[in-house]
Amino acid sequence: QVQLVQTGGGLVEPGGSLTLSCAASGSIFSVYSMGWYRQTPGSQREYVGSLSNGHTSVVDSVKGRFTISGDNAGTTVYLQMDSLKPEDTAVYSCNGMITPSGATKWKTYWGQGIQVTVSS
Repeated sequence: QVQLVQTGGGLVEPGGSLTLSCAASGSIFSVYSMGWYRQTPGSQREYVGSLSNGHTSVVDSVKGRFTISGDNAGTTVYLQMDSLKPEDTAVYSCNGMITPSGATKWKTYWGQGIQVTVSS
């Protein structure tokens, strides 16, 4: 079984920074990609960015403020969030496209979600 566990999050003032992490564990054969989404009440989940084969991408609304990185093993992904704005307030969830041991193709896994609140 593969699990994604998130840490980080919390309350930060506008202009501040936070770092989220997401670690994949369990019987993993390979990781195709890991990334981040966010969701506010009443809205659809929004793609934030991802890391795949050493390449990162982020959505335009966070470009220049958010940075995605990962560890050498490829099983942990980080979301460094700088210059945070109130509109960044959301539940952030990590996503992993991971092939578990014994499987022939990747499956989608989700972290538990974590609240980020930007407010003074």
